[in-house]
Amino acid sequence: QVQLVESGGGLVQAGGSLRLSCAANGRIFTLNTMGWYRQAPGKQRELVATITRGSTVYADSVKGRFTISRDNAENTVYLQMNSLKPEDTAVYYCNAGITNSDYYTKDYWGKGTLVTVSS
Repeated sequence: QVQLVESGGGLVQAGGSLRLSCAANGRIFTLNTMGWYRQAPGKQRELVATITRGSTVYADSVKGRFTISRDNAENTVYLQMNSLKPEDTAVYYCNAGITNSDYYTKDYWGKGTLVTVSS
């Protein structure tokens, strides 16, 4: 059984910062691409950022403000969010491609953490 556990969401004023964390737990052989997605009320889920080994991809809307990183020893991915805007308000979901100890690869999602940015 593999689980992704997110933390770090909350309420922040515009211009502020938050750091999200997502820890992968369970029978993990390898962590492949890890990333963050978000879903605002009434909108579709969208990619925020992904990281594959040292390579990163960002949505245009967050470039220069958000930074994704990972700690492979701790099986954890982070999202540092600076200069937050009200339009960043959403539920943020962690995603990871994980190969378990039975060498079965699957895409996993966390339950989501709410980020609310007030104006």
